[in-house]
Amino acid sequence: MRRFAPRCPLALWTGLLAATLGGEASGVHARETDRPNIVLILADDLGWGDLSYNGRIQWSTPHLDDLAARGARFDRFYTAGVVCAPSRAALLTGKNPIHCGTWRNDHDLPAEEVTIAEALKAKGYHTALYGKWHQGRPTREGGTRTHPLDQGFDETFGFLSATHAWEKFPNHLFNGRDRVEVPQGRYADDWFTDKGVEFIARHKDDPTPFFLYLPLTSTHFHIEAPEDEIAKHRSTFSDPIQTAYAAIVTRMDAQVGRIVQAVRDAGLEDSTLIVFTSDHGATFEGGSKEASSSLDSNHPFRGQKRTVYEGGIRVPGIMTYPGVIPAGRIVSTPVQTIDLLPTFLELAGGRPEPDWKVDGLNILPLATGREAETFPERTLFVEWRSEGYDSLAAIRGDYKLVVERAGKPELYHLPSDPAERINWAATRKTILQTLMDDLTRFMADHPDGPLTVNAPSPGVTLREHPLFKKNPNHGQLTPR
Repeated sequence: MRRFAPRCPLALWTGLLAATLGGEASGVHARETDRPNIVLILADDLGWGDLSYNGRIQWSTPHLDDLAARGARFDRFYTAGVVCAPSRAALLTGKNPIHCGTWRNDHDLPAEEVTIAEALKAKGYHTALYGKWHQGRPTREGGTRTHPLDQGFDETFGFLSATHAWEKFPNHLFNGRDRVEVPQGRYADDWFTDKGVEFIARHKDDPTPFFLYLPLTSTHFHIEAPEDEIAKHRSTFSDPIQTAYAAIVTRMDAQVGRIVQAVRDAGLEDSTLIVFTSDHGATFEGGSKEASSSLDSNHPFRGQKRTVYEGGIRVPGIMTYPGVIPAGRIVSTPVQTIDLLPTFLELAGGRPEPDWKVDGLNILPLATGREAETFPERTLFVEWRSEGYDSLAAIRGDYKLVVERAGKPELYHLPSDPAERINWAATRKTILQTLMDDLTRFMADHPDGPLTVNAPSPGVTLREHPLFKKNPNHGQLTPR
């Protein structure tokens, strides 16, 4: 599973860009035969509306604002899962959760799946993970779980368990496979950022490129932050939970700034792709103590984590790569976290092997603007049929289909209605049928059994449709 087809696309991309960027051509040509370093920073439960470039006014996120201004900002960047394990597995493998064996939050990433780290390591990259790794239930022989060191990472430091990662001030972490005691009172994401800064400095003069994956724990509960960061927000908020949440976001922004500065200090800015996103939208669940709900973190969208509405799945998406990705570019084409693996491989001079069955696409044409008009139209999917939920979504172009508990389909035109208030299913039958047909094909692969979605007769919900019967094991509907 760790084989590669040789390819050299970067020279082609940079050569094309050199022809169009005029005065910047020399910087592009300097990297024609080089593979970029890649830094991927992942937030946890970060709401779309928590960043000041998306309209937040109670606090500012200057480092992320600057990152977005200096590269491509994806305004329709979607996660592939509505909770941590499926979302992170999809990001790392380039495959929808139902295709990479991790469609529930307690699933462990199967060892046979190829991750970004494994794929890049096969291209000669140094790889590191500092932060949160989400292990699921033991599924391997002997009751063991998949470890990031077995998935292509040369070094790791942080959390292995999702619940352990709730601790903002842990007393122990894992250095590789070894549990290590750490001084209590130190903020977890500060540890991970320190490690990332040190890793970048270590590779300053190394001709071998690196992949740094920094999955932070911000803004996932517990709602706690360092006292010096909280103090910055006391004049704005009277509520201590809101104060702490604001501090979590601004501390995360400062940590992004530290990583960017480390890249600059190492003289690697022009040879490094930096990507920032979140695993899904903010949660309004009890553990957040009403922090993100009272602050409307997913504004202007409907929904939250564990829903397939925009608030649950549309997340910030930023890519910077000076001289290759133009500054100030705004991308409105829908893309998904599954697209990162093939995009990174394109820049590394490779491509996914066919037997990996990657679902994502290389989105470099959208980020650069070169050949963006020929980027294929496709349908993106998100499903969540676990923990008592039964939610499906299909997104194509301007339209989005939502089916909740196999009820009446909901069809939204997102450019004019990002809050998903107006259901066009009754009148826009052609796009409705297209999306329902696409969703039917997608769900045919579901490991828990297929779900056939057909347009119901007027006034008849899918739950009442004769093609369906109740599945007592999962609470969803399956064909007769």
